[in-house]
Amino acid sequence: MRNHGGASLTPGKKSETSPARAPERAAGTGKKPVPGKKESAKKENGTPPLPPDDHEHHEKAGRAFWSGSITIGLVNVPVRLHTMMRDHSFSFRLLHRSDGQPLKYDRVCSRDGIVVPWTETVKGFEIRKGEFLVFEPDELRAVMPESDRKIRIDKFVYYLSLDPIYFESSYILVPDRSEEAYSLLVTALQELGRAAAGTITLRTKEYPVVVHVYDGALVLTTLRHADEITTPRAFAILPTLPVPKEAELALAKRIITDLSGDYSVHDYPDRYREAILALIDKKLAGEKIVYESPHPEQAKELMQALQETIATLARK
Repeated sequence: MRNHGGASLTPGKKSETSPARAPERAAGTGKKPVPGKKESAKKENGTPPLPPDDHEHHEKAGRAFWSGSITIGLVNVPVRLHTMMRDHSFSFRLLHRSDGQPLKYDRVCSRDGIVVPWTETVKGFEIRKGEFLVFEPDELRAVMPESDRKIRIDKFVYYLSLDPIYFESSYILVPDRSEEAYSLLVTALQELGRAAAGTITLRTKEYPVVVHVYDGALVLTTLRHADEITTPRAFAILPTLPVPKEAELALAKRIITDLSGDYSVHDYPDRYREAILALIDKKLAGEKIVYESPHPEQAKELMQALQETIATLARK
C-alpha cells in the first residue's frame, strides 16, 4: 500500500481509469481537411491544461494529472486528480492569406528589433513605465510554494455558505487504492452538508480550495483569492440607484413569476460552437457563406417594454 505520510485510512483495491482520446473534427482552409491541433499549452495562471474532448464523450475519464493525499490532521486519503471541465471553444490560427499557412511569432526585442533566442531571455516585472526588475530563475524558485502532493484541509464549512463568485475550476478526485477511506469521507461530508477547506499547490501556484461532494464523488474546486474579485461597492453609481416605480415593479415581478421554472444547463446549448461546426461543414462542401447585417432593435420606454413582454408571454 502507498502511504503519503501520516496514518493512511484502510486502502482498498486500486481504481482503474482508462485514458480517453476524443476524436478530433476536421478543419481546413476550404481545400482539404486539416487535422485539429491538440491543446497542450498550460495556462499562464498555473492551472492544468484541459485535454481535447467532444460533448458526446464527456463521460469518459482521462489520465490523472496529479496524485497525492487529502490530509486531515494525521489522516491521509490517497487520491488522483482528474480534469472535470472541458473547454469546447474554438481556437483559430492566424494564417497568411496568400498561401493559407500559419504565421509564427518570434521573441523580438522592442528596442533593437532583433529576434532573441530562449537562452537570452529572463523574466521581469515592470515597476515603472519602461523600467523592469529582472529576476533570475533561482530567485523565483526560492519563493515558489512547495509542492508536497498534499491537499491540506484546515477546516470544514457548510457548503451552502460558500460564495460561488470565488469558484474558479473544478476537478474530480478519484480514490487511489483508498476506496473505503474515500467512501467514508464522501458519506460524512454529504450527511453533514459540509465541505473541506484548505490549499493545494499545482505546478507553481498555491490555490485555496474546497473539497465537496458532487454526484457521489469528491470534487476539488480551486478558489480565487479575495483581492482577485472586484466588489460592487467599487462602483459609486450602485448605492444611488433610484427606487423602482410600483407599477413597473409589479410588471417586473409578474414577468419573473411567469418565466420561473427549474434550471437545467442542458437548456442552454453552445449555439456558437454548433454554428461554427456547421460553418466548417459548409466550407468543406464548397458552399458560399453570405453575411447578413442584423437590423438594430428600436429602443423602447421601460413601461412599454414591460407591457409588451407581458403580452408576448400571454400569447405563448
